Amino acid sequence: LLMTGRFRGRGRANGRSGLPPGAARWLAPLVWMAVIFALSSRPADELDGMLPYFRRFFPGMNDFDWGHYAAYFILALTFEFAIGAASRRPAVKLAVILACVIYGATDEYHQSFVDGRMPDPGDLLNDAIGAAAAVCFTALPGVRRFWRRLPGQSNIDTGRRKES
Repeated sequence: LLMTGRFRGRGRANGRSGLPPGAARWLAPLVWMAVIFALSSRPADELDGMLPYFRRFFPGMNDFDWGHYAAYFILALTFEFAIGAASRRPAVKLAVILACVIYGATDEYHQSFVDGRMPDPGDLLNDAIGAAAAVCFTALPGVRRFWRRLPGQSNIDTGRRKES
């Protein structure tokens, strides 16, 4: 049934869902922010069991919180995916980092209400490092070529005129 298109008419009369083009891509960061919120709602003793696994692979990094780094690396990737081709601009990359840091600050505040958890400026730093690493990663030429093949990454105006 899905292949025949019988469910297309569920939105507007013309078969569209009523969302602006690209709006569905914003589900990725929203879902990932919900995952971060859910993990932040867990007491510290539940999360402490994961740390030995990271320390086994990265023995010299005992003071670095890999969970925050990875979570905000992924959050920045989802923001860049949602933004589309405009995420190639340096100002947009900085805005992605800033958005991740702001969400990280709200996450630290949220943790102040969870048993055994407390706000930690070091976690916010790790959030920023993860987000910055992600936007730098997507700026690498090989990654950028792959990124452009993702849906919606090449059809959004980046403000540059096409050269003939």
